[in-house]
Amino acid sequence: MLNFVFKKERQVELLLYEYLDTFKLSQESFSKAINSCILSDTSCESFDFYIKQTHKYENKTTDISDEINNIMYGKTLIPDSRGDIMELLTEIDTIPRLFKDILYMIQAQRLAVPAFIAAEIKDLVNISMECCELLIKQSIALFTNTAGIRALLGSIDTNESHCDNIERRITAIIFDSDIDPFKKLQLKELIEKIGNISDSAESVSKLINIISLKRRV
Repeated sequence: MLNFVFKKERQVELLLYEYLDTFKLSQESFSKAINSCILSDTSCESFDFYIKQTHKYENKTTDISDEINNIMYGKTLIPDSRGDIMELLTEIDTIPRLFKDILYMIQAQRLAVPAFIAAEIKDLVNISMECCELLIKQSIALFTNTAGIRALLGSIDTNESHCDNIERRITAIIFDSDIDPFKKLQLKELIEKIGNISDSAESVSKLINIISLKRRV
């Protein structure tokens, strides 16, 4: 239960878990779009479906966040606590938005990933998805007031550093290649956007840790 904030506010608690479930669905849809279509078969017929699903889940996380906001500010909940939770949801919202924006970028620019960087990009995506999974666990630890928040922050930080290294390596490979210069710039932008997923997860993770520390004061 969310004893540190809500006590008897069961409705908000359920919405927070629904929010995290929806965030997980957006992550899974994005991962399938990249791994099943972009990195293995650029003619994948399911790509448009995955884009629509990712967009749908991104919209739903925003809707749930708005609903939580309306409930929290319409009831006599602790002002500091509700501010922390709404700041947290606002920060998490940036990640499903990134999923959507990356897929729309690939679709609009008709981007095809060259085979010589496909394995590296797959690693970048998979480690970024692991960051998101760890972030969900960390959020639950915060909501349930359980241990492990600091350790999860450490794991996310390690993964983010790994992603930075992969991102730099892919960028170097791209610019050492003989592909069209304009395509190099397109791919560089794509890699940077994917890299932003782990950056955002780390930023949210640090916020969760700060909120947790504030609860102990």
